Amino acid sequence: MPGLFIAVEGPDGAGKSTLVERLAEHLRQVGRTVLVVREPGGTDTAEAARALVLDPLRDWTPAAELFLILVARAELVAKVLGPTLAGGDTVVISDRYDLSTRAYQVAGRGLPADAVLAANRLATGGLRPDLTFVLDLASADARARQARQGKRPDRMERADPAMHERVAQAFREASGEGVVHLDATEPPETVAAAAWRAVQARLGGTK
Repeated sequence: MPGLFIAVEGPDGAGKSTLVERLAEHLRQVGRTVLVVREPGGTDTAEAARALVLDPLRDWTPAAELFLILVARAELVAKVLGPTLAGGDTVVISDRYDLSTRAYQVAGRGLPADAVLAANRLATGGLRPDLTFVLDLASADARARQARQGKRPDRMERADPAMHERVAQAFREASGEGVVHLDATEPPETVAAAAWRAVQARLGGTK
């Protein structure tokens, strides 16, 4: 059976983790081998970079933030994603990938797109998801969800509302091969069902 690389993207609070869990459960129920990863993260080095990026006591410049994220991504691709996908039968689901860099570091932080995308290509070796699910949700709604959940905001989540609106807009405007937009205002089970139909179509009608 063919492998597949799925990324789940969207603003903080849009329901990415819930969708990742539901997709992984569906796939395992039909007998697929599944690997779930998160970005930044997935290796010791990448997890260390994640802790630095999200630490609310740190004051990184936009460029330093980008390079920490790309260190984590380069490690994840070289040591986890690449070898796993080369095996040919595992479905990898990543909670965030390179679209988040375009949304947060380019649209949100204002870094130059061409330079960021070139650096990202170097970090990933050109590895792209087969499917990218984008959970669309207004930034104000996403932040309200997090407040209701009592989540303590990390460094990225503490950025000003204007930046979060730019990020949400970038996600809404994302397009390209394999990009599937999902309405994150719908109930989680409705969102998961729509995503599962897209996965089934990609895998050739898996029940």
